[in-house]
Formats: sequence, structure tokens, C-alpha cells
Amino acid sequence: MPEFIPPAKPIIGDEERAAVDRVMRSGMLAQGPEVAAFEAEFAQHFALDRACVAVNSGTSGLHLGLLSSGIGAGDEVIVPSFTFAATANSVALTGATPVFADIDPETFCLDPASVRASVTERTAGIMPVHLYGHPADMAGHLAVAEEHGLRVFEDAAQAHGARIDGRPVGTFGTFAMFSLYPTKNMTSGEGGMVSVDGPDTERLMRLYRNQGMERQYENEVVGFNNRMTDIHAAIGRVQLTKVGGWTAQRRANAAYLDAHLEGVTTPPVAPGVEHVYHQYTIRVPEDRTGFATALREEYAVGSGMFYPIPNHRLAPFRAEVELPETERAAAECLSLPVHPSLGRDDLDRIVSAVNALAKAGA
Repeated sequence: MPEFIPPAKPIIGDEERAAVDRVMRSGMLAQGPEVAAFEAEFAQHFALDRACVAVNSGTSGLHLGLLSSGIGAGDEVIVPSFTFAATANSVALTGATPVFADIDPETFCLDPASVRASVTERTAGIMPVHLYGHPADMAGHLAVAEEHGLRVFEDAAQAHGARIDGRPVGTFGTFAMFSLYPTKNMTSGEGGMVSVDGPDTERLMRLYRNQGMERQYENEVVGFNNRMTDIHAAIGRVQLTKVGGWTAQRRANAAYLDAHLEGVTTPPVAPGVEHVYHQYTIRVPEDRTGFATALREEYAVGSGMFYPIPNHRLAPFRAEVELPETERAAAECLSLPVHPSLGRDDLDRIVSAVNALAKAGA
């Protein structure tokens, strides 16, 4: 059996280790100069032209972003159901209610038409997810928001560097959260980075992440301990110097798969969009579990079945809503390796395996 090809592979090198050692030697381990530098460098690298606030996880970023935007009890925020539960969790943690809308079957992202149909008198915001690294239809969501006087928030957990007509994701909403979990396109070991639309949102973010304090012992709001450490920020700063090359390799790997896979639906890319391929997701309409098992056991190729239970069917949310495209995606989607550690032999094995299984199942 050949060496196993994992579905994701974090890349941590000597530079990251040296950065951690530098912080350890400094004695400044908590939120210090590395965090401030990482915030500025992140905004600059991704051309966000906005302030960024670092936190200890992506979920914290969503939660504090919503609180800083005034979301709370009595509000509704429209979200996709086909996403990781943190999207809906963050809304619920504010005391607001997540309302689930359907997705576009091409991009797997929140569908503006379904959002429009889900608006009620309690709706305060819309939070699309740039799923798998493909941007959501922000023009559509902003149009719905303008029609109904709503705010837009971006879950950009998987979309570092993605663009729409040249404009970076993370610059459309009141805030946008980028996850820095180990399997994302870049990591800080753990953490999140939140881009914000102005000084008011930024100040509240910084208060909420630090026990409600801007100055020590002068608590202004009920806050949290959601700070990023300098150790994590140091790792993230190094990763920023590499993520551009990794993204280019992800795109090259995706292009190779696009050109050579047969018998499966490969991921389309909307016009004007720059996809960053956090995941390369195909559809397997028949026996997806068997397909994934055969990939692993017969060809040593890993894959991921992300979000097989849509959020609206999870125990904390249980919503009576018809989301046919969400249900179909949850049953059919399978993500293949696309990470930058893949070599040509790996890609050829993935192609051979998928094509053989697709043909056998035809």
C-alpha cells in the first residue's frame, strides 16, 4: 500500500519554531508586541484596508464580532445551515436566534434569494460563509441588506485571500472572521483574526476580548478572556510570509484535478471570483460513504465528509425549515486533498482513484 495522502496537512517549519523560541526567551507570552504586529501585518498582507483584531479562536471572533455589532437577545441573524456549527453557535451565544436559509448548489454558499425569503421583523443581520474558500454572493447579500436595513457579517474562516472582482473578502461586512485553526490555509496554532469596519466596532472588539477593559481594572463592559497569545501570533506572522505561495499551489492543484477528474461534479467557480480552495469538494450522489471508504482502503487517499448533519437538524437548533439544496449537499459532498504538500504523484493517484471509482459506480 502506498503512503497515505491525508485530506489536510498543516505545515509547520523551522521558522515557526524559531519564532516561538524567540517569544519564549522574551518572557512576554501573553497579548503583547507580537499580537499587535500580527494584526497590522495581516491587514496589510490581505489588502483589507481595515483594522484587524486577533482573538483566541475563530468562534470567539464570530461571537465578539456579533456582540460588537449590537446583536443580542430578540434579534435574528440569517445563516447557512450547511457550515460548521460555530456559525450558528456564535449567534446563539449572543442570545440571538440563528435563522437557517438555503445554499446555492453551485458554490455551496448562502443563497441571497433564500435569505430574502427568510427575513422577518426581528431580522438584524445576515452572516454568509465563504465556504471551502469560495466567496459568497456578497452583491446579492448586500442588496437584501439594503432593502431591509440589515447588517452583513462575513464568516471568512476558510477564505484567506479570496476575492470578488478584485476586492478581498473581509472588506464587505461590519466585520469578518478569519480562522487560524491548524487545518486552515494558514494557522497560528489556534486563533482567529477579525477585520472591522471602523473604530467603534474595533474598540468594542478589543474590550470584549480583554475582560471588558481598555485600561487595567477599568472594566467598561462584561467581557471575556479571548486574547491571543504572543506565541500564537508569532507563528501566524511567519505563516503570513508563506500563505501566498501555498494559495498558488492550492489553485494549481485544483486546476490539475479539474482537468483530469472524470465522472464526478468538480467545484465550479463563479465569474469574477478568486477561489482559495480551502477544500476541493466534489459531489458523489450515490453511496458517498462507500466511495470515501474505497478511496482510503484501496488507494490510501483521504477525504472529508464535511457537515453531513446540517445545522438546522442539530440538537441545539432543531428548525422546521425546508432546505433542499442544503440536504442534498450534506448527503453528496466529498472533499478531496488539495493542500500544498501534494506532489504530482499524489495528484495522479487521487485522479486515478476517483476516476476508477466513479467509473465502477456508473
